[in-house]
Amino acid sequence: MVIDLVLSNAKIYTSSGIVTAGVAIENGRILRIAKEANLPQASHTLDLHGHLVLPGLVDMHVHLRDQQLAYKEDFVTGTSAAAAGGVTLIADMPNNIPPTTSATSLRERARLAENHIFVNTAFYSAFPEDLAQLPSIVKEKAIGFKVFLSNEIGGFDTEDNNLLTRAFTQAANLNIPVAIHAEDKKTLENAEQEVKKTCRTDVKAHLETHPAIAEMKAIQRIVQLFENTGGSLHLCHLSSAIGLTSFLAAKKQGLRITCEVTPHHLLLSNKHSKRLPRLTLVHPPIRTLEDTKALWNAVTNRQVDSIASDHAPHTIEEKTTESIWDVKPGIPGLETTLPLLLNEVNKGHLTVPDLVRMTSEVPARILKLKDRGSFKAGCYADLVVIDMKQKHEIDASRFHSKAKYSPFNGWKVKGKPIRTLVNGRLVMDEGEIVAKAGTGSIVS
Repeated sequence: MVIDLVLSNAKIYTSSGIVTAGVAIENGRILRIAKEANLPQASHTLDLHGHLVLPGLVDMHVHLRDQQLAYKEDFVTGTSAAAAGGVTLIADMPNNIPPTTSATSLRERARLAENHIFVNTAFYSAFPEDLAQLPSIVKEKAIGFKVFLSNEIGGFDTEDNNLLTRAFTQAANLNIPVAIHAEDKKTLENAEQEVKKTCRTDVKAHLETHPAIAEMKAIQRIVQLFENTGGSLHLCHLSSAIGLTSFLAAKKQGLRITCEVTPHHLLLSNKHSKRLPRLTLVHPPIRTLEDTKALWNAVTNRQVDSIASDHAPHTIEEKTTESIWDVKPGIPGLETTLPLLLNEVNKGHLTVPDLVRMTSEVPARILKLKDRGSFKAGCYADLVVIDMKQKHEIDASRFHSKAKYSPFNGWKVKGKPIRTLVNGRLVMDEGEIVAKAGTGSIVS
């Protein structure tokens, strides 16, 4: 039997540790992990020169833009950025133009993406005004529903508790998770009114319009609405110590609740915001060093379920407007997430098993993705090859993303993704995209 591909001379991550072995790949899946003498003959062999192989990242939180926002990012550039960063599966958020709020809009978005993606791609939907549409949206392969509590998508009223409870209950009945951007809308509006009376335009003023208490209030409200639905609740980009406390309290009560944190909330604090006020502007905002420490402690104590990029690209003009109130919130993160985390592994702040758990295994489990996010026989061969010793400087000018800026630009890191395989095909090799668009699949 001659199979498609063998990865030779590799260090392989397994649940029982890192072993020196090879990987046999056939029809896009991992056929066998074994000593090379025990692997079948292959049409192609790729020598990995002793480098580490991990499951590719499953990024639960990505804004791919495209359609009427293609000037910021499109399916080609966004998924190229993912492949360059060792991300093999992304979940696209619905706040697009037009927004993803129906079976029709989801079908059209998937149709446009299908022949242009380099990595596997799944799609969230927002809740529609008419909840009777939920089954058709799920049938169209929505991976989950996303709720932005701080602003509406489409016509769904996020201030209506009865409507939210009915939506959560129906999502639970359809066995599909709900992801929440947890910032209380009224708290944000009241804070913004007070701050804008002072005519301030500094970054601290912006931070004051997104206080940590808004995150806490939103989590507490959503937990109360969700607790009797039996569904799965996921909190996006936790950013504060008090928000984390509210999340852990809900988990202790037995609620089916998970959370994610981002590299920018883990590695940046308000001291970075003072230096780069516009490039670090994001919602929820970069907070204090105490908040950062609380999030890291939660990561260390295995209380955080996942790490996601919240890749949110804009044009450089949108990020550098004169007034802080006109700056678009968001940071491009697909190409920096893994290098930044590998650097933390090299510094001893993070272990390889915890990295894999939070960036691959658990995200795939939360999104109910079968045979994704794990490194074992039978799973899809979505893999990233790592050079743990390679030192390099993050250079935003070389990003594959259209957003060629980053608050991490110039950071010196150790550890780099050097090859990415998607469905058993080599997509990225030493920073270059070497596959054809359409290598990735639409998944659900």
